[in-house]
Amino acid sequence: MRADDDAGYNQGLISRRLLLGRFAAAGPVAGTFLLSSGALAAATKQPQPTRSGKLPPAPLVMLDPGHGGKDPGAIGVSGTYEKHVALATARELKQQLEMGGRYRVELTRSRDVFIPLDDRVSRAQSRGAALFVSMHADALADHSVRGASVYTLAGAASDAQTAALAKRENNADRFGGATLHDAPPDVARILASLVRQETRAGSARIAHTLVSTLDRELPMLPNPTRHAGFQVLKAADIPSVLVEMGFMSNPRDEAALRRVEHRKLVAEAMKRAVDGWFVATGRLPAGERRQG
Repeated sequence: MRADDDAGYNQGLISRRLLLGRFAAAGPVAGTFLLSSGALAAATKQPQPTRSGKLPPAPLVMLDPGHGGKDPGAIGVSGTYEKHVALATARELKQQLEMGGRYRVELTRSRDVFIPLDDRVSRAQSRGAALFVSMHADALADHSVRGASVYTLAGAASDAQTAALAKRENNADRFGGATLHDAPPDVARILASLVRQETRAGSARIAHTLVSTLDRELPMLPNPTRHAGFQVLKAADIPSVLVEMGFMSNPRDEAALRRVEHRKLVAEAMKRAVDGWFVATGRLPAGERRQG
């Protein structure tokens, strides 16, 4: 363990048997971007001052560090817990987003606690968040697989690996004591069909922006734009994208994610994508500093 690794990483080496047993509980390094339909409509207009002459409050970005508490998420080849990587990266991204004064930023969890999947989305909705970013780190039995990829909602998975990834991520609520069943294909198709046209367009645009931004800094999976029926992307009125930024099961990816400087690089790339999307839609002009 390097001296600059965050506190909480000192889990120690685990046996290969325990590691392989945890693969079934794995989830992706991800960023799920959610924008409400009201916020999407406002994105085509320049923000207008209020009667007092002040600009409206800055848009709220809700960051969601995946897993937590009794759900460790994926466990890396040297024993790193995904839940710690997710929280450390979310804190770094929060700091970077707040520095520019363009956004308000909150975390769905600021400590090591478990939160059900639906609560992660509902918290962002109840707070009126303009953007929701869920961050994870996946693991596979094939330790040679590494690299980032970006996901959007669809009734059928783009490939077998993505289908398995979505199944693992959707099953995270088992740690909360819920009895879960796989959603039948027709339910997945209904979820996808509920997504409005503007929501699908917003998700696609965010996905392309993220792939372009991440590709400058990180290795990427082949065909990095993928899709599946992720439960956390189910909101029909919220454009959403899920970004996997590495594999805890790959020694190089895990070693990178343990390093403070690499997590900072990841956060910087994600911040550029967030900035680029808001500016491109016209909701947040380049260089603007918001009040609130």
